[in-house]
Amino acid sequence: MKELCLYIVLAPLAGAILAGLLGHVIGRAGAHWATIAGVGASFLLSCVAFQRIVLGGEAPLNENLYVWLSTGGVDFHVGFLIDQLTCTMMLVVTFVSWMVHIYTVGYMHDDPGYQRFFSYISLFTFSMLMLVMSNNFMQLFFGWEAVGLVSYLLIGFWFKRDSAIYANLKAFLVNRVGDFGFLLGIAAVLMYCGSLDYAEVFAKAPSLAETTITLIEGHPVSLMTVTCLLLFVGAMGKSAQVPLHVWLPDSMEGPTPISALIHAATMVTAGIFMVARMSPLFELSQTALSAVLVIGSITAFFMGLLGLVQNDIKRVVAYSTLSQLGYMTIALGVSAYSTAIFHLMTHAFFKALLFLAAGSVIMGMHHEQDMRHMGGLRKHMPITWITCLIGSLALIGFPGTAGFFSKDMIIDAVKISTVPGAGIAYAAALTGVFVTALYSFRLVFMVFHGKERMDHHTQEHLHESPAVVTVPLIALAIPSLMIGAVGISPMVFGDYFGSSIVLNHEHAELMERLHEEFHGAGEFTLHGLMQPPFWLAMAGVFTAWFCYLKQPSIPGKVAAALAPVKRVLDSRYGFDAFNEWFFAGGARGTGGLLWRVGDVGLIDGLLVNGSARLVGWWAQVMRGLQSGYLYHYAFAMILGLLALLAVFVHKVLA
Repeated sequence: MKELCLYIVLAPLAGAILAGLLGHVIGRAGAHWATIAGVGASFLLSCVAFQRIVLGGEAPLNENLYVWLSTGGVDFHVGFLIDQLTCTMMLVVTFVSWMVHIYTVGYMHDDPGYQRFFSYISLFTFSMLMLVMSNNFMQLFFGWEAVGLVSYLLIGFWFKRDSAIYANLKAFLVNRVGDFGFLLGIAAVLMYCGSLDYAEVFAKAPSLAETTITLIEGHPVSLMTVTCLLLFVGAMGKSAQVPLHVWLPDSMEGPTPISALIHAATMVTAGIFMVARMSPLFELSQTALSAVLVIGSITAFFMGLLGLVQNDIKRVVAYSTLSQLGYMTIALGVSAYSTAIFHLMTHAFFKALLFLAAGSVIMGMHHEQDMRHMGGLRKHMPITWITCLIGSLALIGFPGTAGFFSKDMIIDAVKISTVPGAGIAYAAALTGVFVTALYSFRLVFMVFHGKERMDHHTQEHLHESPAVVTVPLIALAIPSLMIGAVGISPMVFGDYFGSSIVLNHEHAELMERLHEEFHGAGEFTLHGLMQPPFWLAMAGVFTAWFCYLKQPSIPGKVAAALAPVKRVLDSRYGFDAFNEWFFAGGARGTGGLLWRVGDVGLIDGLLVNGSARLVGWWAQVMRGLQSGYLYHYAFAMILGLLALLAVFVHKVLA
């Protein structure tokens, strides 16, 4: 198994090295074949690991490969933990990445950075696999930072665009804020547990449940609460939770394949996975779980609202990612970790499908991304239309689709949860269903239905994307329809995750209550037809149809009537303006002050120019003493001798 794991993680790395360092030798075809083969091999080997661990019942692997560093009596290892949770993530990451690699052959066909792009996305896959397969915090942090670095490279892939450079720098800096908290959390683990190995930390955690630390004099706080909150700050950055969400919409500046990879299988799923992996720690702090729940509910509802006012097709899908990540975080907050991972899995398929479908539309529209300039594409791009429709139905949770099973299970779990903040989260999750359906089918109707609003030249040349683009769409549409019905029983209610997810007694009872009401996927689907989420979703679809097809003048009238609300949504709640004023403006102001005081005043004024002026003044004095007259020098010598004689006489008499 250890050798198998090495092949899984190193195959994408080998492809990345070949495409990146030897791309000019092997050419464009060589670059895409090397990376596609590497990620494809990784997926097939992940299937073998899945069969052995999950289906075959083989004991999970937890083994160190080598000691990376030994200091202060602590060994930092590189190793693998391959259990049910890891196998699930490995399958999701490698399959979605494989589809994105194949799709990229068509989408990036004419791009001069073809080999470089394939190298980056393969390296992205390697980084995410290192993250999910780690058995310790050190390796987790390596993967954590590696996906952040590669996302920086990919968001700014078209580096000649100022907007791309702004977006990747924004993503990098915002994630550094989250990573600072994450690193402090890891430091707390090391300080109190004396190890970074998962097994050792999780074994020692219950004995630290009552331990308190003092951050402010006279106010002791729970060690587990502080540690979990710090770890969750890292998750807020990677998984784009409010207020560290601001980087994700701007990541649309990267090519569409990387948008799909970031939003579906890598980067943003890292935070959700990490919290699920740390369930033995989070279960020891009700306060931390409550904070996770509230942050998730805010993100799910308010980020969904922003999708209603976006006209860029990729940004609509991006804000849907923010909202769905909020749903996953809600599930984590009520200790429904298995449900969160279940939604992560289903979301990976239909979100990758939606992004790649959006990319297919952009290709057909000659890189036009404004939905106001589209319409009627259904007859020109039938495969893209039907696959996008499937992805949208899964996104809104239409009964029978993959998203229905995972999203409705989250809503059911938060409904009966007793974690403080569950009432707010339930209201946010429920109303978010209507919002999701509204912006999702606003996109479908504006892009694929109604009258054609593109220019005449584009209209004449519209056609379906090539097979290298449509085949991945079809491959992703199948699990977007079926994976929910297949996975809900074992993943949510069975012993699928084994000991990889830990629940305390109270939260285990919540899952048991849900299980008592579950009577199979078919019954759950029929029951869903009579529940509020279904009717709210249908209300959202009907509203979108009425406002954007039947009476397209209504949205403009509503926007005019609710102009203040529209301004708030257009400003994205002012987060960007605040960050620009407080952080960016503050940093520039501080830098300007330090430049004037330190650089100009102290260094240039005092040290450099001041020392030069001092030397010049002293030289001027010395020049005045050099008259050139012999009697002046003789007089100076006599004065010197008299001075020496006076010193000598003083010493003798003393």
